[in-house]
Amino acid sequence: MRMIVSKIHLFLLFLSLGFPALAQFRVDVSGIGLNQLPIAVAAFRGEAGAPQKIAAIVQADLERSGQFRGVDAAGEALDEATRPDVAVWRLKGADSLVSGSVTRLADGRYDVRFRLWDVVRGQDLGGQSYTVNASDLRLASHRIADFVYEKLTGDKGAFSTRIAYVTKVAQRYQLWVADADGENAQSALASTEPIISPAWSPSGSQLAYVSFESRKPVVYTHDVVTGKRRLIANFRGSNSAPTWSPDGGTLIVTLSRDGGSQLYAIDASGGEPRRLTQSSSIDTEPVYTPDGKSIYFVSDRGGAPQIYKIPVAGGRAERVTFAGSYNISPAISPDGRWLAYISRVNGAFKLHLMELATGSATAITDTSADESPSFAPNSRLIVYATLQQGRETLMTSTLDGKLKARLAGQNGNIREPDWGPYQKQ
Repeated sequence: MRMIVSKIHLFLLFLSLGFPALAQFRVDVSGIGLNQLPIAVAAFRGEAGAPQKIAAIVQADLERSGQFRGVDAAGEALDEATRPDVAVWRLKGADSLVSGSVTRLADGRYDVRFRLWDVVRGQDLGGQSYTVNASDLRLASHRIADFVYEKLTGDKGAFSTRIAYVTKVAQRYQLWVADADGENAQSALASTEPIISPAWSPSGSQLAYVSFESRKPVVYTHDVVTGKRRLIANFRGSNSAPTWSPDGGTLIVTLSRDGGSQLYAIDASGGEPRRLTQSSSIDTEPVYTPDGKSIYFVSDRGGAPQIYKIPVAGGRAERVTFAGSYNISPAISPDGRWLAYISRVNGAFKLHLMELATGSATAITDTSADESPSFAPNSRLIVYATLQQGRETLMTSTLDGKLKARLAGQNGNIREPDWGPYQKQ
């Protein structure tokens, strides 16, 4: 495992590898999914004159989900008002078709319209329209993909959500907020000292993180819109690994104020923390279950890092991981079904997925330096950091590990991703 300042710093060395900051990504999808739905996304009428190519963004979103296979729609001119010749699209191998238009309005905004067709049955499956600023054309594209995904799979799409991650160039660290496809990244915070462990609040309006600007780890929260931040935990010793309660009112943090690293609950506005664990070991990396009743965390109380579970009020810890001698970085899927974590296997750190109901776990990657898994809010994808060809990279993976998408910096590396929640539109 590469030695970096990260959420697992209590088990790794405090050593940081420099890499250039990056605000743009490209998406590289690999692997083959089973039972993928063939879909064509025709170029939107008028998009050639728009700053974003709507159809390409929609198609990339759908393909990255692992549920869809793109069908070539090159050369086809359609809009939302044109009823397609379904026989032509069936010959192309498509089951579904998306068509639409982009029109620049007098006030400089754009009118985006689309329609989804079932070309097998010849049915109009509905559409929507958005009036947006040029800066929100990507968001409109992601919302179109969300609509299509939900109509055709029955599950809610997560393309219009956001991810957070950290970069470092020279002695400058930055916390970024980007679209779920990695594009449109905006710097939320910059510092000459390390920034680690970004964690989204349930509302998506705030990020908790750990800063070393005081020459030790200190926990802050950051308002994404206003940039205002609040000091949450700066007690004696280390303050680290924040995670939000499902209602957003509480943070669980790891503090060493009383000797040893233990879990404490603290009000999201700050205040006096309440101790949850009472061990002589290192307890860290807490994460709530979606129902708010339990907390998963990492502890070396058994001699090596393993994942445990306790009631939210504290109490006896129940060990969760047994296979392997080193298991860290737990993440619980929003639907409560899955536990993602990193396990060391023959010296390689691999992303594993456990079905909580059965305890069955399997590795879903073939890389050897995975870290920081985080679920999409629809529980259908996992974002994580890994090392490929000597570069730190963000990846998404389907739960079966069969299809992955690389969100790769063209000139640098990125790390410590956290996938944000759904937000009100």
